This record gives sequence, structure tokens and C-alpha cells, in this order.
Amino acid sequence: MALLTPEDLEDLLDKLNHNNDIIRKDTGMDIAEICHAIYGTNPGNERVGIIPITAGNGIISTFSASLLAITEYFGMDGFITEHADITGYHEAIKGNADIILMADDHIFIAHNLRNGKIATNHVCTGVVYAEIASQYLHADSKEILVIGMGRVGYAGAEHLVNKGFTVYACDPDRKIMEKAKEELGVIPYNCNGTKKFSMVLEATPNPNTISEGMVAERCLVSTPGIPCGLPEDIGSRDHVDLVMEPLVIGVAAMLYSVL
Repeated sequence: MALLTPEDLEDLLDKLNHNNDIIRKDTGMDIAEICHAIYGTNPGNERVGIIPITAGNGIISTFSASLLAITEYFGMDGFITEHADITGYHEAIKGNADIILMADDHIFIAHNLRNGKIATNHVCTGVVYAEIASQYLHADSKEILVIGMGRVGYAGAEHLVNKGFTVYACDPDRKIMEKAKEELGVIPYNCNGTKKFSMVLEATPNPNTISEGMVAERCLVSTPGIPCGLPEDIGSRDHVDLVMEPLVIGVAAMLYSVL
């Protein structure tokens, strides 16, 4: 998935509330209930230490503050360490953190220091967005389309297969598709075909990946992708409900998964 920019992090909680409204309407649950359905956990009084990391492209402005807002939104006690990197890690431990959140250019993790559970953002994001799509109340079958079989899409597809869905998938990388077919049993999907879906997980960093031939007239597209893979004209014409948010939903899943 694409790296976040400061612009992506603007008005995050407003975006969450907007998406929560869509999720409630289409699944009968909000994002906290979706996370509970996946992991069977609920937040308590956990203390979350957020550590700025300077590796790679350096710290994204507002990223740590965004994580703090998310942590507090879901009822946990968060704090941002004054220092970055290893010094920040030491500070978080000394600050009695139960859970650590930290990210560099390659991986974003949540680590529960009390029970040893660790989660990565790409897996949790794939799983939670797949779960949202799979809960669509107006689905016309147990068939679902996954667009993009990178780390996020693969995790989402595996979750859906394990739930008993018939998973169609497409990705331009033939090796990834062969792996997904052999390991998960997904059905390769021809993007130029005519088969339409009422549930779609879009997991690419590319715009306009969804064509009109893919989506049923009443459809839920669930995507963490930046930019949006659903063209605006297709979304409005086919009455597609779109769940799309760059950070909060995936972080919520990370936190619930390590409780």
C-alpha cells in the first residue's frame, strides 16, 4: 500500500464517523463491533505507548498525534513518547505501556508487552476491510471479489476463504496469483469479464481499478486504498456504498487483535 501523507491524515475522526455510518447501515454493526466480531476482544484500561520512528523517510507530521486520537477514541489511554526510536522505546517501557505502536517505511506494528501478542498493520487492515465487505446485509451470494493481492489483499482473501466465502481475485502479478490460487484456492478473475459482485475488497494503491463490469447495481466496496479505486461515476450510477479510510479502521483492528 502507498505511504501515508500528512494530507491523508486530515480530519481522520470525521472520516471515521462518516464510514461508521455506512458500515452500520450496510452491516448492522459499527467498526468497534466489527473488530470484536473478528477478535473477540474489547478494550479495557490498556495504556498505549506511541513511539515516533525516524527510519527511512522520517516521521510523518501528525502521524503520532493521529494514533493518539485513534487510541483514545476506542477507549484506551495513550501517550506519545518525547523521544524517538530506541530512546522512545525505553521511555514507553518506563511509562508503563501495555501496548506499543510504532512504524517505519516497511512495517507498522502493535505489540502487547503483557501477553506477547504482536500485529502488523497490513494483515489487520486486510482482515478488517474484508470482514466489513463480508458482512454486507444485501449481498446476493457468498461470492466476493478481491482486487489486488499484495500484503493487504492477500490477508483479506485468506480471511474470507477461512470464513467460507468463494473468493475471486485479480492482480497483474502472475506469480502472486499462482500462489494465491495454490495456497488459498482463490478463483482468478478476468477484469474484462462480465461477472458482477455485490461485495468487493479493493486493496491497491492505484486509482480506478474498479470497472462497471465488476460491480452489481447494489454493492459494497470496502477499501483502505489510496487513492480510491472506485471511479465516482460508477459509484453514483450503480448506487455503490463505499467504505474508505486511510488509517483509523486498520489501527482499530491492530489494537483489538493484540488485546
